[in-house]
Amino acid sequence: MDGKERRIVLLDKLKAAEGPLTGTWLAKALGVSRQVIVSDFAILRAAGHTIYATSQGYVLPLVESAKSIKATLACKHGRDDLEEELSIIIDNGGRVLDVIVEHSLYGELKANLMLASRREIGDFLHKLEEGRAEQLASITGGVHLHTIEVPSEEVLAKIKEELKRTGILIVS
Repeated sequence: MDGKERRIVLLDKLKAAEGPLTGTWLAKALGVSRQVIVSDFAILRAAGHTIYATSQGYVLPLVESAKSIKATLACKHGRDDLEEELSIIIDNGGRVLDVIVEHSLYGELKANLMLASRREIGDFLHKLEEGRAEQLASITGGVHLHTIEVPSEEVLAKIKEELKRTGILIVS
């Protein structure tokens, strides 16, 4: 199979997947190296396809409901409150799309999270711990933004209320 055919197969696999697919899994499934998969996704993105690389693997964006609302929340906390922050958003019906920090040299740094369940939070935290990595907000003293997606203004208000109660939300 040539590169063009492989990229079509990659898109088909992502469309059929019920969750993120890792580069390692895709490489084994297609009989190529993980670096070939990374290159294929770069080519697909350059061709206009939206593909998210998350800590769980590659995903296509969900078809957004016309009623879904995206909001940006300004938060501050240490590593000990990370799970609580993410759980408040998820448990109240939101999805955590990304985390954004403002770096003094590089400007805005953004990482796609795409977290929608407790299991995904657990996987994310496990990878953070296993990789001995720091959360992105550690470079800004804990200050960061999250883009979240919610089904209604009521859900957004509840999330903000709980984050404010815990001292995580900076501004509402």
